[in-house]
Amino acid sequence: MKGFMLRDQKGVALIVALIMLLVLTLIGISSISSTFFESKISGNDRSGAAAFYAAKGGVDVGVNQLPNLNVYSGPLGDETYRSGRMTPGSPQPLIYIGAMGRSGYDINWEFKRYQVNATGQSFGAMKEIEVQVSAGPYSAGTQYNN
Repeated sequence: MKGFMLRDQKGVALIVALIMLLVLTLIGISSISSTFFESKISGNDRSGAAAFYAAKGGVDVGVNQLPNLNVYSGPLGDETYRSGRMTPGSPQPLIYIGAMGRSGYDINWEFKRYQVNATGQSFGAMKEIEVQVSAGPYSAGTQYNN
């Protein structure tokens, strides 16, 4: 009876080998898809970083042209920047917020406040930076001349 049981197990090695091959194939497919998604994530991160730096370049352009409130846009290689928020499709003017005082200065001096929004775009990724800038001191027009 013992010899009869051994003869019936000749195909077991083939079945075990096929199951192991199936498991290894599934592990290989899983690692390939994981690698594919990781490369997409790193590509999106690179595009996002490039869009952020394009927006930062747009902020620098906007701050350099203050107190002029004109719209602006420009290319930076594959990236572009423009003044304004992400939602509208065209550049928008910079925003004058108003005058303010500052500690250490008397009422004869004021600082002008501006808001600079810049949007950068790179390979479909968009980033926006908003900066508030105070410029001055300027004469507040309250000095009395003798």
